[in-house]
Amino acid sequence: MVSSNTVELLREEIPVNQQPFTLSPNIKTGLVLVDVVNGFCTVGAGNLAPKQPDERISHMVEESVRLSKAFSERKWPIFAFLDCHQPDQPEPPYPPHCIIGSNEEKLVPDLLWLENDPNATLRQKDCIDGFLGSTEKDGSNVFIDWVKNNEIKQILVAGICTDICVLDFVSSVLSARNRGFLPPLENVIVSSQACATYDLPLHVAKTNKAFISHPQVFGQIEVGFCWNTSFFFNVSLPEFIS
Repeated sequence: MVSSNTVELLREEIPVNQQPFTLSPNIKTGLVLVDVVNGFCTVGAGNLAPKQPDERISHMVEESVRLSKAFSERKWPIFAFLDCHQPDQPEPPYPPHCIIGSNEEKLVPDLLWLENDPNATLRQKDCIDGFLGSTEKDGSNVFIDWVKNNEIKQILVAGICTDICVLDFVSSVLSARNRGFLPPLENVIVSSQACATYDLPLHVAKTNKAFISHPQVFGQIEVGFCWNTSFFFNVSLPEFIS
């Protein structure tokens, strides 16, 4: 059990400064969903899924659905990463998860409609970093092509886990942008309300040597530290996004 004193101390020493942000219809924006799949979000769906209803994860899913519907209604581009693995493809230190054919690798029920949405691009990935997972064997990159083909100037990122897959993806995208690999992308916005991480307390992790402790409450604090909070936003939806 993580003590409240520890959490408060971290919040004081590593403050996460959430800034308000309003999407503009005048800037071409794409929505990126990171691993909003059963294996991470649906109760009882797998080793890394919540064992019981989780308020933070449920809220993340609700916000992701709301954003997805708003983008779809306006025919704005959506890119959804789906974590998936072959049975013989381990990803330590995490237990087996999102195995192909298990249904864990599928979008949560409220987002399944994206499979048939003409504005959505779905990409299965077999690694933590979605940017790297978008690379084809011939060296091309599906995500880079999506940005260029849709002339996207900023992306809004939502999903799970804030401190793992979301963090790795955003860090790689920023590096690629700074190296000039992602024109015309300029801004990367992370929605604090539409991101979450999983909870694996120490006493649960001790029951299996393959598990590693991961208190949920630390996730956002870690991300604020790693990203220096410069683009961790509380995205408000203006009147044109209901």
